[in-house]
Amino acid sequence: MNVLIVEDEIMAQKSLTRMLAQHFPDFTVVGTTSSVKGTVAWLENPENNADIIFMDVELSDGVCFEIFRQTEVKSRVIMTTAYDNYALKAFEAGSIDYLLKPIDSSALKRAVARCRMSGGHIDVESLLKSVNSNTSAVKDFKERYIVRFNDRIVPLLISNVAYIYSEEKNNYLVTFDEERYIVDSSLDIVMEDLNPEEFFRISRSCIISMKAIRSIVKQPGGRLRVCSEPQASFEMTVSRSRVDDFLTWIEK
Repeated sequence: MNVLIVEDEIMAQKSLTRMLAQHFPDFTVVGTTSSVKGTVAWLENPENNADIIFMDVELSDGVCFEIFRQTEVKSRVIMTTAYDNYALKAFEAGSIDYLLKPIDSSALKRAVARCRMSGGHIDVESLLKSVNSNTSAVKDFKERYIVRFNDRIVPLLISNVAYIYSEEKNNYLVTFDEERYIVDSSLDIVMEDLNPEEFFRISRSCIISMKAIRSIVKQPGGRLRVCSEPQASFEMTVSRSRVDDFLTWIEK
């Protein structure tokens, strides 16, 4: 079976490619794209053909649902994301399954089995159950985070973390004491360790603590600018696709 991987993080692309090669020798990855625009162009090229598409929700130039608005997607789609709040939109778009990152091999096998058997039919009830089974378990979130400072390894209390952000290919953690440390993990992995009631990923490049938010300013185009304490060295903006979820989160 031919597979297209739609994913804007290179490491995630490579990881999924390895998993597919390990568990499904009959699969051939025939293409990888990282954006809405690039995926639409790939799908509209008559020389390209994919039986299954593994599609990340949040891409470099927007959310994947724009792809379905711009072109016809005939392949069976398995959506992949670090967030569970896109599940209903995934069903509406016609996704066969919905995998939460980091992708577990058993969940991957389940999703592929559904694609092989479905014939394009989507069992929404089963899909909801699979998402709920991934998110309903009680999780112990980290109380400390290990960071690097020069040649030292420093354990930090999560309660002292104000925000984490990406800049020039590095990830940084900023404390309420206004200290900045390099973080080795990607923001996807960092967010897995944080309590979502206390932290929110406002954009692809920034995670903020509820306690660090001092005010929110409306911006043109439906975006929000967050004023934090300590003050950030960059403009802290909530992505348009996350504004509704952010406002719901901040009101809890």
